[in-house]
Amino acid sequence: MSNFLIALFAIVLAYLLGSVPFAVVCSRLFGLADPRSYGSKNPGATNVLRSGNKGAAAMTLLGDMAKGWLAVFLAQKYGTSYGLEQGAIGLVALAVFFGHLYPVFLKFKGGKGVATAAGVLLAIDPVLGLATLGTWLFIVFTLRYSSLAALVAAAAAPMFAFFLWGSDVMLPVVGIIAMALIGKHWANLQRLMAGTEPKIGGKKKAASGR
Repeated sequence: MSNFLIALFAIVLAYLLGSVPFAVVCSRLFGLADPRSYGSKNPGATNVLRSGNKGAAAMTLLGDMAKGWLAVFLAQKYGTSYGLEQGAIGLVALAVFFGHLYPVFLKFKGGKGVATAAGVLLAIDPVLGLATLGTWLFIVFTLRYSSLAALVAAAAAPMFAFFLWGSDVMLPVVGIIAMALIGKHWANLQRLMAGTEPKIGGKKKAASGR
């Protein structure tokens, strides 16, 4: 099999892995309503948290992070043996991330990508991932706005990457992920500016699948 076909196969597998909707899967496991039916209608951990079930939200967060990390980790660890270069690994990283944003299993209407992006960045470079995650956590715990934390962390990630690597083939990958995250949070940014964006733990609406 040619290197091109191997790379294409890896990219498709990464996209399918990214498409696994852990918010929906975990909600069903915990007997909760579909996260697309309440709150922001976003199939992500923050919206699952609005159900009041912290366990389901935590499992969603870990699942979304893990799929991003796993796709890149496997491509880095085993890809070189099959002729995958850094550029192809970068495409794998983008594929798993955009799989979450536009999942084939949810008719291409997915989450906002924060947790999956964190997993991808941790796999690309643990220092980059931890710096970006630390930025997100700092904003979350000080200002209590998940969306603002995502926007600040997204803006910071390419700067962290540049300081760590300088000019590198992975730098545009981080930049694309950052721009996609900001785009996905554009409505949140407008609400933040208008003062209408809800804080974490502000309002909780119970959601039951029964």
